[in-house]
Amino acid sequence: MTGVGLLVPPVLLVLRALGVGDLATGVPALRALRRAYPGHRLVLAAPEWLAPLAGLTGAVDEVLPCAGLDDPLPPLGPDIAVNLHGTGPRSHRLLWTTRPARLLSYGPGGPQWREDEHEVLRWCRLLQWYGLSCDPADLALERPPTGRPGATLVHPGARSGRRRWPPERFAAVAHTLAADGHDVIVTGSADEAPLARRVADLAGLPPESALAGRTGLAELAALAGHARLVISGDTGIAHLATAYGTPSVVLFGPMSPQRWGPPRRRPQHVAIWHGYAAETGDTPGDEPHPALLSVTVAEVLAAAHRIAAWRPSTRPTAPAWPTTAPVPGTR
Repeated sequence: MTGVGLLVPPVLLVLRALGVGDLATGVPALRALRRAYPGHRLVLAAPEWLAPLAGLTGAVDEVLPCAGLDDPLPPLGPDIAVNLHGTGPRSHRLLWTTRPARLLSYGPGGPQWREDEHEVLRWCRLLQWYGLSCDPADLALERPPTGRPGATLVHPGARSGRRRWPPERFAAVAHTLAADGHDVIVTGSADEAPLARRVADLAGLPPESALAGRTGLAELAALAGHARLVISGDTGIAHLATAYGTPSVVLFGPMSPQRWGPPRRRPQHVAIWHGYAAETGDTPGDEPHPALLSVTVAEVLAAAHRIAAWRPSTRPTAPAWPTTAPVPGTR
């Protein structure tokens, strides 16, 4: 027996096998695809641990575990495959192994890649080239409930050592904010737990203030979504703060906020950067980038005090994304 109820919906396969910030900056593109193909099953090829965050986008039906470009994908035969991972050719080849009827991507047959483009705009432009409507401001994630509203999150870790501000400086900021009455907690991944404990200890915070390694991604999103303030380097939690409109101070080093920073015209987000437009981005190494070392405790505290009392206006301002290199410094 056959019938409409037994028909299997066509698959829309999206590759973005990266991290938290990468998924957060891809939300407008994912939502654009959801709107353009409402009858398709949107399958996101991404690391399995990102599934809780993918669920908060409201656009993804299923996460297909994919740890990176060396992780093979099954031959799903998707109706459409979309490369939101990179410029190719490796990511293109991985998607072609799934046997899609059509591939939307940068490169041959698609638009040309721009190295200095903001990550949010990059993927919106890709879809716009194919005739899809994409709103770069559509960044908000579903806000999970939390049992600790109003905390100030200090997040000293980052995947690259070049993007890690010295722990002693994070501790000095945390100590001052705690003395000012902030409920300071130190967040991070399980691998960053020793770093979080060190920051908490140097700041004179109780040991239970170091939550790194004791929260999953859903819990971290809940903390960021209900926080009073987030202070971090250029890493995933900064993008969660942007997604929830949580006041944030983000410290940039090797990568310009022109590429990965919060949108302008949102006064609750401050990006501090002392680099140059010619910076080539993240590079291997354990020592903080010189531009990051140029950021002082005093200017982070000044920015934190300025925005900690921020309240949303009744007429929110539309975000603006940088199209030219920003002036180094606080913006």
